[in-house]
Amino acid sequence: MNHESVPLTSPTNPSLFEILGLEPQIDSVIGDIRDIAHLKEVFQRVQPEIVFHLAAQPIVRDSYKDPVYTYETNVMGTVNVCECVRLNSCVKSFLNVTTDKVYHNNEWEWGYREDDPLDGYDPYSNSKSCSELVTHSYINSFFSDMDVAVSTARAGNVIGGGDFANDRIIPDCIRAAEKGENIIVRNPHSTRPYQHVIEPLAVYLLIAKKQFENKKYAGFYNVGPDDCDCITTGELVEIFCKLWGENISWKKHCEEGPHEATFLKLDCSKIKTLFNWKPRWHVEEAVAFTVEWAKAYLTGQNVSACMDKQIRIFFK
Repeated sequence: MNHESVPLTSPTNPSLFEILGLEPQIDSVIGDIRDIAHLKEVFQRVQPEIVFHLAAQPIVRDSYKDPVYTYETNVMGTVNVCECVRLNSCVKSFLNVTTDKVYHNNEWEWGYREDDPLDGYDPYSNSKSCSELVTHSYINSFFSDMDVAVSTARAGNVIGGGDFANDRIIPDCIRAAEKGENIIVRNPHSTRPYQHVIEPLAVYLLIAKKQFENKKYAGFYNVGPDDCDCITTGELVEIFCKLWGENISWKKHCEEGPHEATFLKLDCSKIKTLFNWKPRWHVEEAVAFTVEWAKAYLTGQNVSACMDKQIRIFFK
């Protein structure tokens, strides 16, 4: 397959990247993570010192519809990035971002730790487990003998302004609220670790910086909220309805969908202890900032200014 012949467009319409007009502001290269020849060209031209790998097919239900594409992207895509890191000695810090769903899910009420078994159930989760294992293998086989620090970060469920993805609860809430319709919730009793997207992004930057300065910080890290912010989908939607106002409400819609985990929580004590880190925003604040962004976007306000303000508040 000639990947370069496939036109690459944003997976959502609209997309945050296009809304913010970022392309002319950065050295943006649109490419297919499965196309290793193109990826090698970019690495050789740019000569990056720090590499973040976040490219993925990220939707659980979509992975049931197209498992081959999911594995091609999430597994071989990781192989390709790791290979480019191996071939370019300029890289000193490499972070592969996966997901909290990499763990073998026992529906425990306590959080999974970094040394718990990896065995995601569905094609998305399993492909991310494989992405972790690919990274582990490259560390053992190649990176340990190189001057490069490598980590993986397993993040919880992120929410925030600019997410237009399908089959995600907060974007679904916003779409329903925009239309004045009831929010449809498939699994109101499923428990997930919800956090604002700025939260893990700040941690990714911290990990990359720390291990760039000292390789002892390379490792595998859970990145999630405190236990009090691991709530059910129903509770999350209740918070959204309260903050959105306008008498918005939700209802449960039972359907025979593919398997999804019921209970999922992370133990983040490792990164808290090692980096003296702790989450800054609780789930109510995360939803409030997401609602603020969505209302700014829907009323034609400057969403770039809105995001800049939220970032300043977060790092204050």
